[in-house]
Amino acid sequence: MKALITGASRGLGLALAGALARDGWELVLDARDGAALEKAAPAGSTVIAGDVADPAHRAALAAAADGLDLLVNNASTFGVTPLPALSDHPLDALERAFAVNTLGPLALIQGVLPSLRERRGAIVNVSSDAAREPYEGWGGYGATKAALEQLSNVLAAEEPRVSVWWVDPGEMRTEMLAAAGEDAEAAPRPEDVAVPALLRLIGERLPSGRYTASGLAR
Repeated sequence: MKALITGASRGLGLALAGALARDGWELVLDARDGAALEKAAPAGSTVIAGDVADPAHRAALAAAADGLDLLVNNASTFGVTPLPALSDHPLDALERAFAVNTLGPLALIQGVLPSLRERRGAIVNVSSDAAREPYEGWGGYGATKAALEQLSNVLAAEEPRVSVWWVDPGEMRTEMLAAAGEDAEAAPRPEDVAVPALLRLIGERLPSGRYTASGLAR
């Protein structure tokens, strides 16, 4: 089995890569920080550093992912921190966030869909409760994730041969959560809740749809 995971140098992406590697998956891993990715990636992984907003990088990922069974769109950005109110949100930063969080995943999906259709594969689009809840300061990021969720919803209807899951992993002890000004140390590690939830989703091949890590917890 072969999986492509974006944003795999740390946090949820790295924890999921480690779990899948232990289960015998062949991995193609992406992150913007090439040095960190090379250092952290499980042995035997194909490592391709770059930005999912870059068409040339996405093409390289798609080429390396021939015979793909699973795509995990995990790479993400706030665009700007501290998180600003929408009234003050720099539009260029918001445009960048949409390029990484919404358009990048869709473009990557388009690049690997032939393989996923042929192999009846699956897509995990990592979302957030900010896609649905009106948290102050989270409007820009939440909008990118809300758009990703609707793209996932429609894709699930259009691609019956592919399982499409959009997943809210909940708060996790990550650098990204800390950058948002939240108490990341009080949150569970990705491997404690979110990774087991994703492994259940993948292993049991649950129906396409929206899931939360807490809802998938046994």
